[in-house]
Amino acid sequence: MKLSYQTKKDAQGHYLFIQGDLIGDEVGPKLVEVVSDAIEEGAKNFVIDLSEVRYISSSGIGLLITMLTKMRNKGGEVYLTAPSEHVKKLLIITKLNNIFTVFDSVEDFKNKPE
Repeated sequence: MKLSYQTKKDAQGHYLFIQGDLIGDEVGPKLVEVVSDAIEEGAKNFVIDLSEVRYISSSGIGLLITMLTKMRNKGGEVYLTAPSEHVKKLLIITKLNNIFTVFDSVEDFKNKPE
């Protein structure tokens, strides 16, 4: 399933809503660019919504780590929201659940204590 995405921003952060399979194909560099643009705009919180991601390959994982590294190098943070059961298992197996803060939904992120 081809990857597509939308972006949004509000006072709490920048949001990336991904649909499809995150396999680090030709869309990958565009996603990193979205993070770079957010950093230039002064974003401190970058939220990646995974609710419509069915599959993540090793390249997709690399992409998530690249985005996280870019944000942390500028004093920001990347949060993941709404991973499917399959994606949750992958995050646990790869121990990325210890690196990323994962919320059940974008709403949960918005309601997190400051």
